[in-house]
Amino acid sequence: MNGGGDKGIADRFAPSDRAAQVQLPIIPTVAGWIAETPGTISLGQGVVHYGPPRAAIEAIPEFLGSFPHHRYVPDEGLPELRKAFEEKLRAENGIDAPHERRIHVTAGANQAFFNAVLAVCDPGDEVILLVPYYFNHEMAIRLASAVPVGVPTDGRLQPDLAAIEAAITERTRAVVTVSPNNPTGAVYPAETLSAIHRLCAGRGIYHISDEAYEYFTYDGARHFSPGSLGGEHAISLYSFSKAYGMASWRVGVLVAPEHLHECLMKIQDTVVVCAPAISQFVALRSLREGRDYCLSRLPVLSRVRGNIFARLSELAGVVTVPPALGAFYLFAGVKTDMPAIRLSERLVREHKVAVLPGETFGAAAGCWLRIAYGSLREETAAEGIDRLVNGLRAILGR
Repeated sequence: MNGGGDKGIADRFAPSDRAAQVQLPIIPTVAGWIAETPGTISLGQGVVHYGPPRAAIEAIPEFLGSFPHHRYVPDEGLPELRKAFEEKLRAENGIDAPHERRIHVTAGANQAFFNAVLAVCDPGDEVILLVPYYFNHEMAIRLASAVPVGVPTDGRLQPDLAAIEAAITERTRAVVTVSPNNPTGAVYPAETLSAIHRLCAGRGIYHISDEAYEYFTYDGARHFSPGSLGGEHAISLYSFSKAYGMASWRVGVLVAPEHLHECLMKIQDTVVVCAPAISQFVALRSLREGRDYCLSRLPVLSRVRGNIFARLSELAGVVTVPPALGAFYLFAGVKTDMPAIRLSERLVREHKVAVLPGETFGAAAGCWLRIAYGSLREETAAEGIDRLVNGLRAILGR
């Protein structure tokens, strides 16, 4: 007898339906292929090739010697960091958000997004994502027992306002925009983001704006923060992972209307209590270095980006790359009936170059690949794109 009625061990200890319906993260899957294929160059993971400012790292002994680091810090984050971010938002983004009840420091921007979804959604509520979407957003919505609603972008990977409006139902709680965009590199114009912001206000739903790549723009493109337009529906997300090379330190910022403060504090205290104090200290010192720390690295990224565009143009008719004026991604459409995940695996195993398949970003129609170029030195990136172009030629017989 098993003591569990008719249910066996596997049934009785099955994972929750909520967790089971979430896709497996693609990064570990691709990392597994890479581990089995030594010498692979990765154009997959979205990180930068540099670390935090030297001055921030060199200040760590000060933290260890003077900060009570054996204690919790405030749930919402170090007051000094939140105050400094308030000033940054006012100067750079045109957002007036008093830090006491509107700025929350999280363990990365992914947690900031998850906190926001938990704060505004009940089970069964809907959140609109623009397809292709950032896969962790879709995963977080499902983990919150809410429903992700994918709305396709247009042929230039730009938002389709009419399609967004048509997707809104009585259960819709938010529209999410990511600009500059992951996974496409698209930068949404101010007028487009403004129109979405007005639509959300008129329909009584939140506009969640993910701005993790705000400093990464090229060829005259400009970043715009919808939160600068104000409104009790404006939620903005920021990250230290990209601009300041702090991916493993896990520091994000959630800027929310004051009426969500108490709910966000409940969620923060339950999930993580507070972001790591040493990480917040390094983030504060990094913030003092300012946006120039990132901007000084854009010329190198711009050259790598230009080289990738030039090399992929050799595959015209086989590979299509819509405009990508921001972040450090390209979203390339490949003319083949092969699923993108199969093509991605073959590129690793046969040609030792890794990219991410479009299916994980919700791109169900056609074969799409996300190419990331921020994590590699210029010479290594050039070798990686050589392998990618030659690999696509060989696999597709072109």
